Amino acid sequence: MVNIYARYHGTVRFLVTTFLLILLFSLLIGFASAQPRLTFNPLITSGLSSPVDIVNAGDGSNRLFIVQRGGAIRIYKNGGLVAAPFLNIPDTIVSGGEQGLLSLAFHPDYENNRYFYVWYTRSGTGAVTLARYRTSLSNPDSAMPNSGVEMISLPKPGGASNHNGAKLIFGTDGYLYFGTGDGGGSGDPSENAQDSTDLMGKMLRIDVSNFDNPPYYFIPPSNPYTSNPNIRDEIWAFGLRNPWRWSFDRLTGDMWIADVGQNLWEEVNVRTPAQSAGTNYGWDCYEGSASFELATCQAASFYTPPIFAYPHNMTGGFSVTGGYVYRGPGFPLLTGYYIMADHISGRLWLINPNGSGGWNVYVQQPPTPGAANLSGFGEAEDGTLYAVSLNGAVYTVEANSLVPVRLMEWKANWVDDDVRLSWQTTREENFEGFEIEFSRDGLNFIKQGSVFAKNLPNGSTYSFDHKVPGSENLFYRLKMVDRDGRFEYSWIISLKKVGITQIYPTIISNGVLNISINEPYDALQIINLNGQRVLQRTLNGQTGNISISLPATLKPATYLVQLLSKEKRFQQKIIIR
Repeated sequence: MVNIYARYHGTVRFLVTTFLLILLFSLLIGFASAQPRLTFNPLITSGLSSPVDIVNAGDGSNRLFIVQRGGAIRIYKNGGLVAAPFLNIPDTIVSGGEQGLLSLAFHPDYENNRYFYVWYTRSGTGAVTLARYRTSLSNPDSAMPNSGVEMISLPKPGGASNHNGAKLIFGTDGYLYFGTGDGGGSGDPSENAQDSTDLMGKMLRIDVSNFDNPPYYFIPPSNPYTSNPNIRDEIWAFGLRNPWRWSFDRLTGDMWIADVGQNLWEEVNVRTPAQSAGTNYGWDCYEGSASFELATCQAASFYTPPIFAYPHNMTGGFSVTGGYVYRGPGFPLLTGYYIMADHISGRLWLINPNGSGGWNVYVQQPPTPGAANLSGFGEAEDGTLYAVSLNGAVYTVEANSLVPVRLMEWKANWVDDDVRLSWQTTREENFEGFEIEFSRDGLNFIKQGSVFAKNLPNGSTYSFDHKVPGSENLFYRLKMVDRDGRFEYSWIISLKKVGITQIYPTIISNGVLNISINEPYDALQIINLNGQRVLQRTLNGQTGNISISLPATLKPATYLVQLLSKEKRFQQKIIIR
């Protein structure tokens, strides 16, 4: 878990010059002036005790499940906390400090099988434990406490109580991922993080479809070390100290890992889906990008350095709490930013791609009220972002608009061989205008043109035509620029070239999904971002234009539409509003 108590002592190592630190933070503070400012809007201010995680069940209920360190899981729905806990297992766990009930994840098919998974430190031994439970068939707000079975339990070397890891997340592949701490003690005294025979200090991936027989999981055949008898098959990645909070970007699948440091550096790591398997993040050879214990280590190129690390002082912090890349509906100016905090200093950071393969990092100065003591972040089904504090509060993470314009509609359509971009605002005041930015990968954008603002107080409509060669995926966003140089981005929209298989529109508000198919597929399915299939249709090789009326039961959220055959698969993201 996070290092809750003061960690200001330790052996001081002069790793970087004062000049470099001053330069780094001068750059960060300078960048921040053009970025959205985060605000934490209180959602729950009483009734909770030491919450550490908040998740959704992906079942269309829009409930929030709040994990309390002492062993209870509470449900928030219809504007309030349900009186009885969803699950309460205080006698099963040992809690306090970095121990307790630490994380929760729902099976991708939870709506049908009612299975969920928890991560805790076991009573008596303190072993970090993965267990499976089941929800009552008669009461969806209540779990069956006697249904619990242990799947993995890792003893703590030397009886240390810290560095337990703690975040369970199902990937879109349907497998369960979870990060483990190195087991505790200073400097990984048991050398677990680099030990290929030990599951501590790792990112693990398992297949939980073994419902009937211990250990109640299988090894995914695509795990990176299944053919190596010297490495545990569960291991997905090496070299983590205490990945207290990590997450997937629900749009790209990128894995973001915030790893709590030793005495000098807190770090953030990012790997794409194609890169993450087999990564070695370096602990305890490296802390951040600085050497720590190199005596038995490989060459530096063997390890993957963090994209960002901040030092232990009050301009940085002492214990990182990782967050999420914002993909929610409420604040398009935040779209694509990774949001994180420091548990002790209350500093907040936003990270996004810089367009050249690197990253921009923006620190929020001064710290945001409510940001201190943050123990975790979590998403609602629609991507709304929340934060929980050990003080007992839950916040909705929001952003103040920096420019005097409000965007209501933003879409793209084909007109012959051109893309017609159109958008509508509902408010404009002393506003400079729009820059149209284009990308083929959804990450690296290039300016294509500008449109001046009309500055009508009730808003206006705009359009821009873009001639695009080729037939790859196309992505667009608006950069909305104020007269004083401040700006914010719209949400990203995408479409494909006419004449190839495409699913449109990408944002659906009329309940109709259109498909243009130029090669045969056997079936279509729609899955939510927790991996649950919510709709399936047989295609039987049909090609051409097809329209499908979506059931009213599909809640507003982001989904993946997949076209399937034995030979191939086509996939595209849609947003239902």
